[in-house]
Order: sequence, then structure tokens, then C-alpha cells
Amino acid sequence: MFSPSRDEARRFLIDTWAKACAGAPLSGLERIAADLIALHPEYHATIENPAKHAERDFPPEAGAINPFLHLSLHLAVAEQLAIDQPPGIRAQFERLRAAKGDEHAALHAVLECLGEVLWQAQRLNAAPDATLYLDCLARR
Repeated sequence: MFSPSRDEARRFLIDTWAKACAGAPLSGLERIAADLIALHPEYHATIENPAKHAERDFPPEAGAINPFLHLSLHLAVAEQLAIDQPPGIRAQFERLRAAKGDEHAALHAVLECLGEVLWQAQRLNAAPDATLYLDCLARR
């Protein structure tokens, strides 16, 4: 299992976007990441200025969204949907996409649930609970 550090995950996103902007060949995961970054122009200035932002903290109490975390959650959800893990997430996503009429809005609903489940797992020092995750999605 690949478990990058905070710096490695950020560097992956920064380097991938630089490669995409330069028209360089991308791996499969890099293509997914570049497509996700392209969906978020509000993060481009941050991703494109690693000297200023690569080491920056984005404390929740400051009200700023951490673009690196947001994009990393998007990558996690993309992988989950690709392999339908936890089982049933793809069906829940398709239901949300139909209900919202917008794929990106549906993805953000999934991200919110994933964030809640990860926060809960961290708080309890436990593994993320797939049942809680799917239940959260069902309530959306």
C-alpha cells in the first residue's frame, strides 16, 4: 500500500500539474490528478507556486480550504469508484450524480462523507468505517 507523506503527496500534485501544463507525458494516476486539478482553477495559483505554498499549513480555524488535501481526497475517491471499494460506493455515487445532475457536485458530496469518516477514524484512533461512509452517502 502506498502511503505518501504530506510532502510527497503535495510534490506529486505540484509536479503532475507542471508536467500537464508543459504537455509532458503523464502516467495513469498523473492523468487523473491533472484532470482533477483542472476542475479546480481556484487552486491553480497555489499549485503553481510551490515555493510559497508547498510547506504551508492550512488550519481549518483560519477558514482556508487545504487544496492539497481536497485534491488528495478527490484522488482517493477516484480510486474507490474505479474498484467499487467499499462495495456499493459506485452505486451511491451514481445515485448522487443523478440526483444532483452534476458529476462534480456528486464527487464533492462523496468527499464530504469521506472527510467525516476519516476525521472520526482519526479521533478514535481506528480504521475508517465503511458502514459509516456508506450510511453518510445514503443520507445525502
